[in-house]
Amino acid sequence: MLKKLDEIKQQAIEELGNITDKADLEALRVAKLGKKGVITGILKQMGSLSAEERPIVGQKANQIRGEIESLIKQKQAQLQQAEQERKLAAETVDVTVPGKKPEIGHTHPLSIVLDEVKEIFSGMGFDVVEGPEVEWDYYNFEALNIPKGHPARDTQDTFYITENMLLRTQTSPVQIRTMEKRNPPLRVIAPGRVYRSDAVDATHSPLFHQIEGLVLDEGITMADLKGTLEAFAKRLYGEQTKTRFRPHHFPFTEPSCEMDVSCFKCGGKGCSMCKGEGWIEILGGGMVHPKVLKNGGVDADKYSGFAFGIGLERLVMFRFGIDDMRLLYENNLKFLEQF
Repeated sequence: MLKKLDEIKQQAIEELGNITDKADLEALRVAKLGKKGVITGILKQMGSLSAEERPIVGQKANQIRGEIESLIKQKQAQLQQAEQERKLAAETVDVTVPGKKPEIGHTHPLSIVLDEVKEIFSGMGFDVVEGPEVEWDYYNFEALNIPKGHPARDTQDTFYITENMLLRTQTSPVQIRTMEKRNPPLRVIAPGRVYRSDAVDATHSPLFHQIEGLVLDEGITMADLKGTLEAFAKRLYGEQTKTRFRPHHFPFTEPSCEMDVSCFKCGGKGCSMCKGEGWIEILGGGMVHPKVLKNGGVDADKYSGFAFGIGLERLVMFRFGIDDMRLLYENNLKFLEQF
């Protein structure tokens, strides 16, 4: 048995020299040291030995077991080191290879122009305010001098949630909410999303953006409205821009007007963008109706003001020569990468 134990050790040493992976190493450990391994098999035969031989063979078996365990641990460490070296070699980075250019996002054209509009009006002392998109009928219509049954409601194509709750059709409700919270004088713009039940085409969408403006103070006149909007147009489209005001009607302003700017593509000579007229309509406005001031809790005898509403999509389309409003919402990367 002593000779057999020496042979088992020598055989283990030879087999360990040929092992290259952990699976084979585990198989060798089980074959030599496991419950059914060769050393265990020898120990089971010790019952046939004399009392003098048993301790000698037992000591020898434990010695060989320990030596083989030590050799297996050494081999395990060698395999782990070799595996780590292979991984490092495979993951080596060639610092001379040119790096991949990271994809950089582009600011959306709606955001580009909206940021410019905010900057222009902020420079004139306007604050930026917001209001809820899910609005009460009172704020969206009645407080703006559009009572139930008014024909102007028919042109809004409103998304009603309940009889008295709706998705706002304009940002004008923010006027009333601001007047309820703040006392004159005040100058604010209120950009945001609005909703109308329009069929989707090149110039219409059920979701679009408006920028509402409101100025209240003592002695405000149409001259203040005209000067403010002219300054805005020149800042946005260039100092050469000319403006034209035309009479119009809005229930919440009196008198009311629409403002055109000279076509920035042809300079007013007439082209496809301005449909040969030389002028492009960009907004509507007027002096705040006394009833609207009263509904907002403002003394109409002491204060006056003007309001205006700008369609953001219209500004963007004219600014960048976009002829289809749907392009602004399709998330086409080839289109957005141009800006």
